[in-house]
Amino acid sequence: MTPRSVAIIDFGSQTTQLIARRCRELKVYSQIYPCHISAKSLENHAAIILSGGPASVNSDFSPSLPEGLLELGKPILGICYGLQALSKALGGQVSACSHREFGSASIQLNTTSKLFDSLDSQLEVWMSHGDQVTRLPEGFTCLASTPTCPHAAVVHESKLIYGVQFHPEVTHTKLGTQIISNFLFKIAQLEPSYQLADFLETEIARIKQEVGDAQVIMALSGGVDSSVTAKLIQDAIGEQLVSIYVNHGLHRLGEIEEISSLKLNIVDAQNRFFENLIGVTDPEQKRKIIGRTFIEVFEEEAQKYPNAKFLGQGTLYPDVIESQSAFGGPSDIIKSHHNVGGLPERMNLKLLEPLRTLFKDEVRELGKLLGLPEKWVQRQPFPGPGLAIRILGEVRPERCKLLAQADLIVRQEISGNYWQYFAVLLPVKSVGVMGDARSYGETICVRCIESEDGMSADWAYLPREVLAKISNRIMNEVSGITRVVYDISSKPPSTIEWE
Repeated sequence: MTPRSVAIIDFGSQTTQLIARRCRELKVYSQIYPCHISAKSLENHAAIILSGGPASVNSDFSPSLPEGLLELGKPILGICYGLQALSKALGGQVSACSHREFGSASIQLNTTSKLFDSLDSQLEVWMSHGDQVTRLPEGFTCLASTPTCPHAAVVHESKLIYGVQFHPEVTHTKLGTQIISNFLFKIAQLEPSYQLADFLETEIARIKQEVGDAQVIMALSGGVDSSVTAKLIQDAIGEQLVSIYVNHGLHRLGEIEEISSLKLNIVDAQNRFFENLIGVTDPEQKRKIIGRTFIEVFEEEAQKYPNAKFLGQGTLYPDVIESQSAFGGPSDIIKSHHNVGGLPERMNLKLLEPLRTLFKDEVRELGKLLGLPEKWVQRQPFPGPGLAIRILGEVRPERCKLLAQADLIVRQEISGNYWQYFAVLLPVKSVGVMGDARSYGETICVRCIESEDGMSADWAYLPREVLAKISNRIMNEVSGITRVVYDISSKPPSTIEWE
């Protein structure tokens, strides 16, 4: 472990990995640890960042600082719950807010500080807390406040311990990256030396060692994540990789034709997936059924390869953090992704997921480093469970066909640098008029969002003429649709996908 790196202690925040990402963007190596890690394991790091979390420090079973952490003498930045855990451990007081803060807030700087160096005295930040520090520990001073949060930022100058009640790691905090940069470079004295190429070199060596002479069955969908994963594993083990595409019948129009140029084996399992989804409407149950069915198919295919011991998957960190804590932190489960929370308890193949700590933009950059064609690196994200989680209600072949047709129109008509755009089939019917006759048909919702990493997102302001053309085409070209609506929900509080 390089001594010029930062350790991030995970208290279960949904944005813990964003902290690591901001550090990597600033070219500083970072590693995430669960909050029960021993202080001795952190000795080789130059600085420590404490994440937020869903718990209250005043609860009986809330996580606390790793024992001996403060004795290491490292520069520390506590974020939200991290600040509160620091304050409680050092003798301060944390109480429930009389006025909780969830969303944008304006903080007022009370004094100069290295943490806010070169920043204005008033900053727009993102708050998300029900508790706050009401009495500072001995030796601490207040750096910033809001009308309802008296200690929005604090410091113990001689011990280099800083704390902020807001979240500098999220894009909603306008100058959050600069705040993290100030901590890393002006307080912890780190150097910007980390490159994604370092991750690539380390991961190839790790895969070679872990796999040995065994074979890897790669769950290849043709999307960015699985394509980059396949290329990475192939560069590590060569012909020991066997790529398989499962035709589950839940893909976009043209998907099979588009990926047929890849070197892979296509397994037709459409009937199996649809039969398993009969009568199922609960989104969590859908995801778990799809995850289980995928594994069953892959394990059956793996029997054709006696030396197959691993299942490769293009799992990314947003998949993981919404399903479970990848680093042992006490985070809440938002939804089970078919390739994470949807997996069965017993599996014959061991998972190989080299990208599970990366974000989509990092994966695209990694794909370029691996030499993948531009058309694969820039493909729009598509969920592993496919159209099943864009069909609210029961998933049937005829509903998949209807949605796939509408989705193709959406993808054809929207152009621009948007993160994702697609159609959703709602479980709502409404009256329409077609050719002077009464109709009673389905409702399509159009979703188009802007994002940097998939962890937070804003709905896109599409031009009126684009929305008009999408609506007109869908209702004229897709039989059975009588209404088209546009989704103007951001993440949070919504998620990108509807289920």
